[in-house]
Formats: sequence, structure tokens, C-alpha cells
Amino acid sequence: MGWSQGHPCERPAHVVWVDAFLIARTPVNNGEFAAYLAATSAPPPPFWSDPAYADPRQPVVGLSWAEAHAFAAWSGARLPTEAEWERAARGGLDDARYPWGDASPGLTFERPPRVGETPANPLGLTDLSGVCHEWCGDWFDEAYYQGSPTRNPRGPQAGTRRVSRGGAWRHADPWSPVAHRSSLPPHLRYSDYGVRLARDAG
Repeated sequence: MGWSQGHPCERPAHVVWVDAFLIARTPVNNGEFAAYLAATSAPPPPFWSDPAYADPRQPVVGLSWAEAHAFAAWSGARLPTEAEWERAARGGLDDARYPWGDASPGLTFERPPRVGETPANPLGLTDLSGVCHEWCGDWFDEAYYQGSPTRNPRGPQAGTRRVSRGGAWRHADPWSPVAHRSSLPPHLRYSDYGVRLARDAG
């Protein structure tokens, strides 16, 4: 995990062990989230009716951390830990800048691209950069990597911000390095925040 050339919160680069887990190939899209809204009568997230965000194959965005957590639980899944997210995103390319290698696609977006349309990593996972920030289960701590457990790190026990990972379409350069860490107070809802589901293996 981490990157020696990254921001202070991304240093030092270090090795951790994560137990086997399952993770979705793409973030949750609007079509999948619509089934949840219909089944639970939960209120739709912001931007739900905006044509720029309404394509069923676009990632659902505008979720707070609690809403992402609730959807994951309804789906029989959970949010990935930060360590799981980075392990999956790297896909075995431990020294690459991006999930798929070292070259940036160099594209920018005016709205969230449909899921599955950005480069895949060696595991076949897409949308790991350039699409939306993805909520993780962990609380965020700037200094966490300086004393992170070496096995199944799950972040600090409390905090004021939740970890998110991945690049975001709304940025001038959406292509965040795979080791880039971001975070947000969990009650906020932005048009470049979505969710990818994980499950325990077995």
C-alpha cells in the first residue's frame, strides 16, 4: 500500500496482508440502485433526476457514507476496507502508477462515464480511476500508514472523515494514482461519490 512519491498521508509505502475477499468489477450503477429504491422506499440521492446523471449504466452518485453502507447491507454485501480496495485495484501491478499501468488515458469528462468504459486492470476491474470516488468502510487518519497493522488493516476506530478511493470525473485530471487517498465527512453527498461492493470470501 502507499506510494513513496505521494502525499504525506500516502507514505510510507508498506506491505500488508489481506484475507481473501470478493469485490465487484464495477461500481454500482443507477439501474442496480433503482431496484433498491423500489424495494425499500428510501429517498433517491441528489442528482437522481438530473439528465446528466440518469443513464442506468452510469454509476450512482450523490450517496452519503451511511446511504452507501445501507445499500451494501441490503445487497448482502459490505463496503470494502481501504486495504482491500487498493489490493484489488492494483491487480498485481504493485509498482504501477495506475491500476492498468503507468500511462494516463488523458481524457476528461463532463459527466460520469458509464461503468465499464475506463481501462481494466489485470483482474478485469474497471472504473478504479477517472469515474468516481468510492466509499470505503474505514475512518480516515492522515498518519494511519505510519503505524498501520500489517494484517487486515481496517483504519482507526473513530474519526470525522471516511476513506474514499479512486479518481473522480469532476476533477480537472480525473486519473488519480492507484495509491491516492481521499476522504470526506460521511454526511456529505457529491456528484463524484459512489460505491463498489465487497463480500467476504466463502
